[in-house]
Amino acid sequence: MFTGIIESVGTVKSMQPTGGDIRLTIESNDLDFSDVKLGDSIASNGICLTVVELGNNHYSVDVSRETIARTALEALKAGHTVNLEKAMLPTTRFGGHIVAGHVDGVGVVSKLQQDARSIYIEIEIPRELAHYTATKGSITVDGISLTTNLVRDNIVSLNIIPHTAQVTNIAKHWLVGNKVNIEVDIVARYLERLLNKSQSGGMNAPNPQGQITEAFLADNGFMK
Repeated sequence: MFTGIIESVGTVKSMQPTGGDIRLTIESNDLDFSDVKLGDSIASNGICLTVVELGNNHYSVDVSRETIARTALEALKAGHTVNLEKAMLPTTRFGGHIVAGHVDGVGVVSKLQQDARSIYIEIEIPRELAHYTATKGSITVDGISLTTNLVRDNIVSLNIIPHTAQVTNIAKHWLVGNKVNIEVDIVARYLERLLNKSQSGGMNAPNPQGQITEAFLADNGFMK
């Protein structure tokens, strides 16, 4: 589990095809590797990946064909920068929102311009993900926890403050046309599942109107 608060920007050292998969090696002189061990998870541009090799300032992960097909990872090349976040600890300050590191789809940067000191960005996300987003809601883009300005059809608009632009790969490498990894708010996904279950007569308590009420949540074990 992650928070979407980027700890370091790494550089792709190599992408080596291995039996149809990819062995991805990422280097970072800023990420603290002292508490990282084999088998740990590091979100790399928002993708939760398992460390299989570890050096003093780099790590390697194996990326399956499924992950390649569902993310923007294939567009990466040696020298590209990626946003990095280690899996959170129970004692970690929760600065962003709940991020699973499971990419839901690939978006495209459709507009990017300076807006006072911030950067105004519009991202076209897959239409099937649009209903999971909301104005002033949370969305994860390339691993970064961001707040939406406005959702218009399947276009999400964002303002990136100078600090976020500087500590991520946005300022240097985001361009119109770039593909980015999108993870929608996990809470929206679970709420949809609750609604679908209630409408289909599933779970413990009938709720034919498909409404999530206090009684419905209590009957299904979500409240004490």
